[in-house]
Amino acid sequence: MLLSDNDIKREVKEGRIRIDNFDSKRVQPVSYDILLGNNFILTESHQNQYIDPVKKIFPTTREMVIKDDEMFVLHPRISILGTSWDYFGSKEYLIQLSGKSSLARIGLLVHNTAGIINPGHYLHITLELCNLGNMPIVLRPKMPIAQLLFSKLMSPVKRDYTKTGRYSEDNWNNFALPRVNSKDLTKKKK
Repeated sequence: MLLSDNDIKREVKEGRIRIDNFDSKRVQPVSYDILLGNNFILTESHQNQYIDPVKKIFPTTREMVIKDDEMFVLHPRISILGTSWDYFGSKEYLIQLSGKSSLARIGLLVHNTAGIINPGHYLHITLELCNLGNMPIVLRPKMPIAQLLFSKLMSPVKRDYTKTGRYSEDNWNNFALPRVNSKDLTKKKK
């Protein structure tokens, strides 16, 4: 069961969904629009012969941080990692990341396969940005980039993501965007 606009506003207000700097103008009928952040990870493809996830051979990468008034040009058939400006999460809901149709129509893919945020995971989500089109696409910090859908769980999860997740504080690898500096990612900001 997906949450409606009224449900999303209520659950944020009551603290069951955390969205820092929540903006009610970004609530859609069954989703919440998130914005693009300033951090990107670019693959240095000329430095690797291949990628082998089983043997943990990942591409050489470099981080790029752009200012709010700058832009990043994503060229055709190029894939990069980006991050959301929004920090969010919930222990009580499965959150699904979905692209925006206006961006999909120009060839921008915002996630390849990682569209699920498990209950207990609080994060600036890593976006798998890929230009499937034939023209360069300009990306700007704080532009609407994707939307979140919230699914109610039938019962609480047995294993909390903060303890078991691949990108949790205690279990993190280098092929991801930098972690948020926080001792307790689940505490609500005052």
